[in-house]
Amino acid sequence: MALQLQLRTVSGLRGRADRIAKAAFRGLSFYTRVLESCEDEARFEETFRWPVASNIDGNEILEVQVFNYSKVFTNRLIGTFRMVLQKVVEEGHVEVTDTLIDDNNSAIQTSISIEIRYQAQDGTVGTWSDKEFLETPGPRSEGDSRSPLETDSLLPGLRQSSDVSPGKSSQQPADRSFRRAGKGVFSAMKLGKARPTKDDHRKQDEPAVLEAEDLDRKAMRLGGGLDPDTISLASVTAVTTNVSNKRSKPDIKMEPSAGRPMDYQVSITIIEARQLVGLNMDPVVCVEVGEEKKYTSMKESTNCPYYNEYFVFDFHVPPDVMFDKIIKLSVIHSKNLLRSGTLVGSFKMDVGTVYTQPEHQFYHKWAILSDPEDLTAGLKGYLKCDIAVVGKGDNIKTPHKANETEEDDIEGNLLLPDGVPAERQWARFYIKIYRAEGLPRMNTSIMANVKKALIGENKDLVDPYVQVVFAGQKGKTSVQKSSYEPLWNEQIIFTEMFPPLCKRIKVQIRDSDKVNDVAIGTHFIDLRKISNEGDKGYLPTFGPTWVNMYGSTRNYTLMDEHQELNEGLGEGVSFRARLLMSLAVEILDTSNPEINSSTEVQVEQATSVADNCTGKMEEFFLFGAFLEATMIDRKIGDKPINFEVTIGNYGNQIDGTAKPVLRRKKEGGDGDEEESELLQNSSEDEGGEDGEMVSVSSSQPMKPLVTDRNYFHLPYLENKPCIYIKSWWQDQRRRLYNANIMDKIADKLEEGLNDVQEMIKTEKPHPERRLRGVLEELSSGCLRFVTLADKDQHHSSRTRLDRERLKSCMRELENMGQQATTLRSQVKKNTMKDKLKLVQNFLQKLRFLADEPQHTIPDIFIWMMSNNKRIAYARVPSKDILYSIVDEEMGKDCAKVKTVFLKLPGKRGFGPAGWTVQAKMEIYLWLGLNKQRKDFLSGLPCGFEEKKIARGQNLPSFPPISLLYTKKQVFQLRAHMYQARSLFAADSSGLSDPFARVFFTSQSQCTEVLNETLCPTWDQLLVFDNVELYGEAHEMRDDPPIIVIEIYDQDTVGKADFMGRTFAKPVVKMSDEQYCPPRFPPQLEYYQIYRGNSTAGDLLAAFELLQIGPGGKSDLPPIDGPTDMDRGPILPVPLGIRPVLSKYRVEILFWGLRDLKRVNLAQVDRPRVDIECAGKGVQSALIQNYKKNPNFSTLVKWFEVDLPENELLHPPLNIRVVDCRAFGRYTLVGSHAVSSLRKFIYRPPDKKAQHWNMTGEIVVNMEPEVPIKKMETMVKLEANSEAVVKVDVSEEEKEKKKKKKKGGGGGGGGGGEEVEEEEPDESMLDWWSKYFASIETMKEQLRQQEAAAAEAEEKEEMEIAEGFKGQAKSKEKSKAPKDDKKKKQQAAPELPEKKNKQKIDELKVFNKELEAEFDNFEDWLHTFNLLRGKIGDNDDNATEEERIVGRFKGSLCVYKVPLPDDITKEAGYDPTFGMFQGIPSNDPINVLVRVYIVRATDLHPADINGKADPYIAIKLGKTDIKDKENYISKQLNPVFGKSFDIEATFPMESMLTVAVYDWDLVGTDDLIGETKIDLENRYYSKHRATCGVSQTYSIHGYNVWRDPMKPSQILSKLCKEGKVDGPHFGPGGRVKVANRVFTGPTEIEDENGQKKQTDEHLALTVLRHWEDIPRAGCKLVPEHVETRPLLNPDKPGIEQGRLEMWVDMFPMDMPAPGPATDISPRKPKKYELRVIVWNTDEVILEDDDYFTGEKSSDIFVRGWLKGQQEDKQDTDVHYHSLTGEGNFNWRYIFPFDYLTAEEKIVISKKESMFSWDETEYKIPARLTLQVWDADHFSADDFLGAIELDLNRFPRGAKTSKLCSLEMVTNEAELPMVSIFKQKRVKGWWPFVARDENDELEVTGKVEAELHLLTAEEAEKSPAGLARNEPDPLEKPNRPDTSFIWFLNPLKSIKYLICTRYKWLIIKIVLALLLLIMVALFLYSMPGYMVKKLLGA
Repeated sequence: MALQLQLRTVSGLRGRADRIAKAAFRGLSFYTRVLESCEDEARFEETFRWPVASNIDGNEILEVQVFNYSKVFTNRLIGTFRMVLQKVVEEGHVEVTDTLIDDNNSAIQTSISIEIRYQAQDGTVGTWSDKEFLETPGPRSEGDSRSPLETDSLLPGLRQSSDVSPGKSSQQPADRSFRRAGKGVFSAMKLGKARPTKDDHRKQDEPAVLEAEDLDRKAMRLGGGLDPDTISLASVTAVTTNVSNKRSKPDIKMEPSAGRPMDYQVSITIIEARQLVGLNMDPVVCVEVGEEKKYTSMKESTNCPYYNEYFVFDFHVPPDVMFDKIIKLSVIHSKNLLRSGTLVGSFKMDVGTVYTQPEHQFYHKWAILSDPEDLTAGLKGYLKCDIAVVGKGDNIKTPHKANETEEDDIEGNLLLPDGVPAERQWARFYIKIYRAEGLPRMNTSIMANVKKALIGENKDLVDPYVQVVFAGQKGKTSVQKSSYEPLWNEQIIFTEMFPPLCKRIKVQIRDSDKVNDVAIGTHFIDLRKISNEGDKGYLPTFGPTWVNMYGSTRNYTLMDEHQELNEGLGEGVSFRARLLMSLAVEILDTSNPEINSSTEVQVEQATSVADNCTGKMEEFFLFGAFLEATMIDRKIGDKPINFEVTIGNYGNQIDGTAKPVLRRKKEGGDGDEEESELLQNSSEDEGGEDGEMVSVSSSQPMKPLVTDRNYFHLPYLENKPCIYIKSWWQDQRRRLYNANIMDKIADKLEEGLNDVQEMIKTEKPHPERRLRGVLEELSSGCLRFVTLADKDQHHSSRTRLDRERLKSCMRELENMGQQATTLRSQVKKNTMKDKLKLVQNFLQKLRFLADEPQHTIPDIFIWMMSNNKRIAYARVPSKDILYSIVDEEMGKDCAKVKTVFLKLPGKRGFGPAGWTVQAKMEIYLWLGLNKQRKDFLSGLPCGFEEKKIARGQNLPSFPPISLLYTKKQVFQLRAHMYQARSLFAADSSGLSDPFARVFFTSQSQCTEVLNETLCPTWDQLLVFDNVELYGEAHEMRDDPPIIVIEIYDQDTVGKADFMGRTFAKPVVKMSDEQYCPPRFPPQLEYYQIYRGNSTAGDLLAAFELLQIGPGGKSDLPPIDGPTDMDRGPILPVPLGIRPVLSKYRVEILFWGLRDLKRVNLAQVDRPRVDIECAGKGVQSALIQNYKKNPNFSTLVKWFEVDLPENELLHPPLNIRVVDCRAFGRYTLVGSHAVSSLRKFIYRPPDKKAQHWNMTGEIVVNMEPEVPIKKMETMVKLEANSEAVVKVDVSEEEKEKKKKKKKGGGGGGGGGGEEVEEEEPDESMLDWWSKYFASIETMKEQLRQQEAAAAEAEEKEEMEIAEGFKGQAKSKEKSKAPKDDKKKKQQAAPELPEKKNKQKIDELKVFNKELEAEFDNFEDWLHTFNLLRGKIGDNDDNATEEERIVGRFKGSLCVYKVPLPDDITKEAGYDPTFGMFQGIPSNDPINVLVRVYIVRATDLHPADINGKADPYIAIKLGKTDIKDKENYISKQLNPVFGKSFDIEATFPMESMLTVAVYDWDLVGTDDLIGETKIDLENRYYSKHRATCGVSQTYSIHGYNVWRDPMKPSQILSKLCKEGKVDGPHFGPGGRVKVANRVFTGPTEIEDENGQKKQTDEHLALTVLRHWEDIPRAGCKLVPEHVETRPLLNPDKPGIEQGRLEMWVDMFPMDMPAPGPATDISPRKPKKYELRVIVWNTDEVILEDDDYFTGEKSSDIFVRGWLKGQQEDKQDTDVHYHSLTGEGNFNWRYIFPFDYLTAEEKIVISKKESMFSWDETEYKIPARLTLQVWDADHFSADDFLGAIELDLNRFPRGAKTSKLCSLEMVTNEAELPMVSIFKQKRVKGWWPFVARDENDELEVTGKVEAELHLLTAEEAEKSPAGLARNEPDPLEKPNRPDTSFIWFLNPLKSIKYLICTRYKWLIIKIVLALLLLIMVALFLYSMPGYMVKKLLGA
């Protein structure tokens, strides 16, 4: 299915020039390499291959153009050759020599010679010689029906002569490039860092490190001078000589990451519940994560409890286990100590779902509660909560918590992931378990062995059953006693909401045992992979299909150390069993009455499936050849070693399976692996019957030889052992083929993306061109998939999932292809970054799609056995080595040599043990149908003879048991080991003594050991002589084996410690090639070093492999190194390879040392810093007494050094601190390596760029950029504006206000007055007003950013989806949402507008640390952490924090030496300071530090009750403040509102620690968390972080200026320090600084309202825009509050809460600052709420009258305000109301404390009788009124209730008629009032309750009056409770209905008798009659008996 062109030569060229050719077919063109300065003949000898999706039509055209290549201009066309492909289509192979034609279509004398081959899709092309087919043994009947696809198993003409066996290389030259032209480009093994792969970016003669002009040259010649925005670089698919097609990439990461436990924390806040179903309940919420449960407190008689309780669960488990845990929230009604309560409703979701959310959290979302016992019921209420899952190193950004004023839009904020519908339905999940096979013999119990010994019976010793776990429920099948091939045919049914919020179903085969059941194998089904939620999606469906299970090895010991592998943790190391199962889902119709409404798991019988439903049994053939086994760990080197390969149970030596018995095959069964004769390995030498081969699954044992001190190797030399296995599986290759195609597209995409990122990182030009190329390849790959997958044959064995997945994959890929094409055209230089992100999403999606959920052929395991013990293994997925005749479908490692590293199984592979290689193998694998096995050797290196067993000698198709190589090449390897950087610290000093060991084939060599460094520059050439490689010479050039480099740390005793490993591929020179540019000498490149899965540094090196020709070594290029004899035998890296150096000067600013810890228990006293870079260095001055002054006396020193020109190759700079002790001894304190000097390189500024600064005046526009809210906060400082921020309102709003003023002016009480009323009184405002206003602003900004981002994304997606056709449309579309938004804004109530009318000055609230915003304040002073001590081996223990032993403060500056003169000639240049001009003195300085602590949020609970009693502790130097007595009881969100003043002396006391402790009555107080602030960096920073600059300047009031220096003083100081001209204050409110002019107001009002002239406003304006000042400007820190995460050293990396605070610093030598700003928490204001219940109406009637039977109710009304009913008040009872009317005239009085800013009521009470102190609660202000029916003897009946939020409740209806249910349900549309604004409200409100169907209904109406007074007002006008004095209410006028029966007796009697007691009376009469009868009978009985007896 490909067209292949070999371009041989172009001859008859004129002149001498560089030539290049381009071949094009179907729009895809390839370029050859450039042939430099060739004369009349250009020998290209290159091969191109076009994969074709549809058959080639005979009249399509192939075009070849030849150009003269020019670096600068466009290429000049010499001539063109076009060929119609008719002959090619007919014959399949054509060779042509023809002349070219020029532009005018006339022939020229230049001729071209090419060869073309074509293989069609259906294999119809080409002639076959008969010998190509295998003789299929046995009857041919099956074979005849084979599809042509399977027989044409070879590209026609792949070998010229079909009788040459695949191994013996045929000698024709053409064969070289045709051997296996198929595999696309192998990237040149640039392993580790995926750099631009070598041949993606160069043909064989361009340099490896691409320089800018190369790329341009290439782009020019590719684009032929096109617009640079359309050029794209593809990874060129020409099969040139530099392409590897025989080797595949090894994976460098060694350690299995799965299965290793990690720290997790699940934090859940239960805020409140709403609309709980049930009457008058006492709800409790139970929070359950996995096995742990926690409960909230109980709230009494409410349907909408408010909890605000926080729970934290800590776990230390592997990620897989964690993410499968279920979070279950359930609401329970009236639980107490004695009873467990009844479940109202529950909600569950797995932890994984939360973790995949953005920020790993759901914030303020409503969970829908449903009752699992009752499917037909609707929802049972809503629960509002926050759920977050934090792993180590995740930091959760909590949205800022302030007063929650947002409308509670429940439906819009449901606790569901995106894309899950709000209305979830119930569904049944049917999991059918049919049967299993291949189970291991679990004879673990001792009894079994005893039994066998006694009775001699050997029954199967496994009793399997299957257990399925899903969404927290478990189901099991029955146990099949003693059976290896159990048959169940059972189905397990789960009932769960759909879509489920639990992602995985766990299916486990277990062995039932009396003692304990053990898992045999586990499989997880990911629901996301077996369903699709799109509109063309499908419900989860799976199978019937076989599922393979992997786990521990199959040797049976009593204690299996790898048991947890069988539980599904970690990577299985052996095949365990396979299970035939299926899954289906049906959505339940809950309205159907027949439905079984239980959600218990059910198990029932299921019908069995037909044998062939999973596919036709086919015979598969697996072949493997071991080409090399080296790096065998020395522990196992003394015993003979062999290798075993298994696929499923085939090839397994313990209980392996031979083929299925033939009898079964005839019956058409699917060949269950029955135990036929167990063929052991002994039968290797005899063939089976009728020449059929017997599998050979393991190599012969062989004794290893020593390579070096650590490793051994097996001496295979020219004799390579082979294995082959036949196995039988259902033929479901199509699944794997589709996965392979997608994987290949993804691999290519990933490689391309890595290229692009590497180009960006190394700043190569035009990464966007490469990205375009990547997108081009992606779109062609996607289209190719669609055509290939489309021809999928429809065989019966395809399951529904196969069909659906195929459809959805085709849709997705087609879509992706189109999007890629669209994106390609949008990639420009500036959009590069965003587009790159989008393309990365493509990659994830492809990987997700390629993962096939339904298994087919099990994976292949390769085990290394030593002395029959299993040591180490490798696992190869079967799809990677599966053969197909279509290239794209072939596995990526099929018929290739793969380098495999064997690893230890299970837990043994964790940690350092897993990092050492157990063995490195070069192995060749091929897996395919037995009938396609003809060319299974085609990919091996050529030049071998096959050795077969005796039976197979004369059968050509018989597989060999070993290969004997007759060809061998001798090479010399030169490893140029230049340097390494950022290595792993392996010694306790925090340094290492590194050396590198280089392995190539079976040789190894070491570099020298460099002591005490993490950045060794070895500069050493290692020469490996006489390296023997087997195979053809030319293949070596394409395919050299990889080189492994390991870095070790030399220890004086014991063996060297492993520090990391990397791979490299050498550049190869054959003996007939020239050693000349561009390939030689090779360039140094960086290789990423890995240690386990983590990176551990980089190695800078180059490797070349030179063939030793017939002339011996004399022909090799000489080694011309610098001849430094002092290094003795060590050869340095030669000149052409080592970097070009030039002279640099490194200046060091030595400031001081901080926080030095003790060294070996001794204090550091006289430290010194040594700086070293590239062998040169400088020492700082000695600090004489570290305790007294830790700063250096000499600030700046410098040294000169030769550094490479190429900045990427700069060596690291090492900083070491030593302590100088007596007698000239030194001890190392700690060290730091600056790995990249780039950020410290000084580049002299451009002359041209500077001119604009100096000319003309620039008036700075003062309006801020972001429009916040819909009112743009513009700083318009006019003369009369009291210098406060004017809030400017958008146009529409202004219009509205005008209208309102007009309308409201006359009518009074209209909008106009209300607005006026809101003007706040200056004296009312305090710091908190400012804070809350700022938080609102911050939230609004965040919201706008999100909205903007979302809109941009939407637009982007639309553009991509629509392509360019729909651009106009998409514009309209994106307009539409905006219009909607506007409409919404207009419709919004007037509320926000009123709020923002207040002119409140704001400060900046940062929701992170200040350091994060201002780049750590390292603008000139940098902090380097000094490290010491080993890095811990497993990730958990030694974190970097623990290795820090101190900090060095200083800075560096690196520059090329002669600096331009103008810098040194600048005014005031001080040569002693070099580049560090204008640096303050570092003498000790006294500072007043003022720390303000505002509040803490989300503290980690420290007490058992899930709360904490926090208080603040502050430490600075010797000052230690513990504010213990002011702890805040039982509060996780405490408001501290405190400031602390501390005097400190920098530099000794500069690290401020603020900690939050938990107060305990007994025992020590626990640390909750702490945060550290480096005050010194803040103090000296140019950003001026000493005291934040406010928005406005005022001299009194809540916003008084805090800094002792006025703005004008600060400004002149800044101008002087920055050498800026100014400030010049001019008339009319102007000020000029440098060349910028600012304007502003010039008057200020003092306390008495007097106006004065001032320049301060102007100066402040400049300060707020200081970053606009040229050269000296930078952003100044504004007045702010920062939010700092609290951390606890015991729980590294996991936030324990956050602290809002800020710090001011004032130097003591300046005037003292004023008193601290008062931020003490607002005291709640005392209020009194008076509620008068006047009347009720239409209350439902509950009772039947005893006498008259009329419906009536005895009504009373109950009300309360605070959270619980402790202050409830009842009216008196209105007895016997017949109409539901009640008259009360009753007054309740509720005093309460209220925080206006937070809109919460504050109550303090003891939690229980045992509490030590009162706890303060903040609860929403909600008034609850309930109506009840009073009963004398039984409990009162609850009739209905209404809850009014005092801040926002519906205005009462004027009359009872107008009062309706709408007032409760439809709150959004109704006008809302706030009692705090209205003060007095009267009206009718409805009482509601839920009826039987959970519908809300009105159960009564109440007329009430609410009157709010402040405590003072209440004192002035008191009122009595109920109807008491003072201000009594009159008695209600109640109709007296209670004695009605007395007035109308007859009616009552009639009623009593006729209606009420009619039946009762009849029953009594009947009973009396019966009694009389019995009495009479008893009375007359004795006499009658006597008569009878005596016969009287």
